[in-house]
Amino acid sequence: MPENRAHEYWKSNIRIVLSLLAVWFFISFGCGILFVDALDTIRIGGFKLGFWIAQQGSIFVFVILIFVYIHLMDKLDDRYNVDDGGHAGDEEEI
Repeated sequence: MPENRAHEYWKSNIRIVLSLLAVWFFISFGCGILFVDALDTIRIGGFKLGFWIAQQGSIFVFVILIFVYIHLMDKLDDRYNVDDGGHAGDEEEI
């Protein structure tokens, strides 16, 4: 992979990671701590939403973020023609 394409690839990779970290921060810190009082006015299954997000919801979101990251990185790898071994455009013969 040419150096400029590798730089674009890693720039896109970092953008994906920072975006997902922002979602993670918002859910864990924002919904679990800062906005918990506002969210507690809503109930899910008898539990206050703020409590539910802090205890269960954030875990679900984190697992979903893992799958979103996998999907986005697969698309990015396809766009830049990067295989699982990290080599661009090389087809290994067996």
